Amino acid sequence: MASKLVIVESPSKAKTIGKYLGPDYTVKASMGHLRDLPKSTMGVDIEGNFEPVYVPLEAKSQLIDELRTAAKKAERVYLATDPDREGEAISWHLKELLELPEEKTARVTFNEITQRVVADAIANPRAIDTCLVDAQQARRVLDRIVGYQLSPLLWKKVRRGLSAGRVQSVATRLVVDRENEIRAFVPKEYWSLDVDLQLMDKPGSFRTHYYGTTKKVELTSEAQVDGVIRDITGEVFTVSGVKRAEKKRQAAPPFTTSTLQQEASRKLNMTPKRTMAIAQQLYEGVDVAGEGTLGLITYMRTDSLRLSNEAMDAAASFIRSRYGANYYYGKHHVFKTKSGAQDAHEAIRPTHVELDPERIQKSLTREQYRLYKLIWSRFLASQMANAVYDTLTVDTLCAGHTFRSTHQNIKFSGFLAVYEESRDEEEETVGSPLPELAEGDRATAMNVEKAQHFTQPPARYTEASLVKAMEEKGVGRPSTYASIVSTIQDREYVNKVDKRLAPTALGEVVTGLMVERFQDIIDVEFTANMENRLDDVEAGKQNWKDLLADFYQDFHKAMTDAEAALEGVRLKVPDEVTEEICEICGKNMVVKIGRFGKFLACPGFPECTNTKPIVEKMPGRCPKCGSTILKRKSKRGYAYYACERGAQCGFMSWDVPTAEDCPKCGFTMFKKSGKGRNKPFCINETCENFLPEDKRGYYKKAAPKDGETPEEKPVKKTASKKTAGKKTAAKKTAAKKEK
Repeated sequence: MASKLVIVESPSKAKTIGKYLGPDYTVKASMGHLRDLPKSTMGVDIEGNFEPVYVPLEAKSQLIDELRTAAKKAERVYLATDPDREGEAISWHLKELLELPEEKTARVTFNEITQRVVADAIANPRAIDTCLVDAQQARRVLDRIVGYQLSPLLWKKVRRGLSAGRVQSVATRLVVDRENEIRAFVPKEYWSLDVDLQLMDKPGSFRTHYYGTTKKVELTSEAQVDGVIRDITGEVFTVSGVKRAEKKRQAAPPFTTSTLQQEASRKLNMTPKRTMAIAQQLYEGVDVAGEGTLGLITYMRTDSLRLSNEAMDAAASFIRSRYGANYYYGKHHVFKTKSGAQDAHEAIRPTHVELDPERIQKSLTREQYRLYKLIWSRFLASQMANAVYDTLTVDTLCAGHTFRSTHQNIKFSGFLAVYEESRDEEEETVGSPLPELAEGDRATAMNVEKAQHFTQPPARYTEASLVKAMEEKGVGRPSTYASIVSTIQDREYVNKVDKRLAPTALGEVVTGLMVERFQDIIDVEFTANMENRLDDVEAGKQNWKDLLADFYQDFHKAMTDAEAALEGVRLKVPDEVTEEICEICGKNMVVKIGRFGKFLACPGFPECTNTKPIVEKMPGRCPKCGSTILKRKSKRGYAYYACERGAQCGFMSWDVPTAEDCPKCGFTMFKKSGKGRNKPFCINETCENFLPEDKRGYYKKAAPKDGETPEEKPVKKTASKKTAGKKTAAKKTAAKKEK
């Protein structure tokens, strides 16, 4: 019988680690936190030196009992949660909740889940790091205080149901500030002047662009452009300079959390939240054909560019064998981690570089494969030789004006054979190929093109560029970027417009209130400084309760002042005007929020009472006719998914369509509704990948009677005793009132 217990967070991680440990070990999953601050109250004793009051999670009572029983039987308990503040806190909560004695408790962490690393960690356990725990507690209590004291104010002054977050409010402000920059932007006029030249003494032609006179000049008016054109009309152009050079381009460093989220957003169109969910799967372990369960990448929450010598040696060997010695960088390519980084873990890399993406593709889902390929390629490229370009710059002189042409072509691909980094900004064009040119060559103008341009306002943030901005400004940490970007959209302070983030009217009103009344909470520098102070708590340089006391003193005063200043004030959120036209009165309909969420309503109410549902298009295609799938709501408010052709097609499903296609039949894949890691499945009954409904994770339901249509979700949860008791009491009270 196993005498040692290992507790991790997830079943996938448990399965992978269990494979590496012998029969003396039992590996169980805690499924995340087992206790937390209560939901119904603040759970922080502010008068009692900010002591948090933790309670076991009611939904996990059975799991807690199982772990408690297993821990009592084990001679030693290894707490193997993730290697960060959150993971350390989960281990500490487990120790307290399971009442584990010090001598029986061992804390182990894995930067990567491989047999060697797991064995080393088990052989070298440590005590729980209370500084890491205190840093997590400080963040949790800070956010709880802000949320539970500020949210009620928003309910009273803006709209019921709103909530405020410490870091999320700053992220929202970044989006709002960018929108205000765009509105305030005044475009400036500028002109371009291009000339197509034909060589006089030999064959060949090329295009050249106006550069300046003795120095670079920007053309700011049509009159200025016309003056240059008058000067060069009928004149000969002479090549005044030909400069050839070799330019080297270095590979990008391996991924950190921030750069992985940015690149996955740009290249794979994945949200930061989805990126981290898939990365977690790759870290915890995947069943690989012929290899068993393997953790495929290192820990994905990191701000470090550091790589182990073993990893760089493995990359060097792989590059030499597959691409040739000239494609290797020549030595370990070490990248410098930025100042201020925690540097607790390596950069994100594959655990086994020899497992190239194509080799294991059949063992991965489409998303896992794409993200793994991105991580694998970036890491391998970071250890490869520089790309080399031949560049050519030609200056041509005419009537005192200089025109310039540039071109470059790749001489040696180097790391580009594997990977090229994407960019948010457009890259500078390098021009078309040029003919053989030498100083003194003469040419005449065949065509002159002038064009008016205007400077453009700064672009709205994408999810990728917002993560980059937060990292640069010190707002949040690697473990929080994804949740911040997701939360501000879930709270409807920000939404996506053409894949870019724009503030909603609600987001602007709330941000305006925060800027006016809570300068510190909404201030970027203040928030960044708070992150640094939390880092000091982690390093043992700052007492976490002193940090809370310093914060609360100013925050409490701001709350008191705001409540007094806003006495009797109610801030109105402007309606969101849509392009949908009311068929009755012709006005643009607006978005309203009702009992079952958003809907369209005519602004002419009460004279016009026209309303419409808001239709949300889903990814994928209808499996019956190939049309668009729409998300709809039943009369009881539950979401279901139906073909846009309605009764003409007849398709509907409680399962959620995904962006994935079945690799066998090409039909859209679906997944079980609800939160959690739900694996997509095929609903095409003629496909070998078809998953019957009774195997999709739903409880069995009674077949509908003749003539009935489903109005309830096929999942029916039994109410808890507590909830059932409340309902019974409510019914009795109602019955008495009727009598």
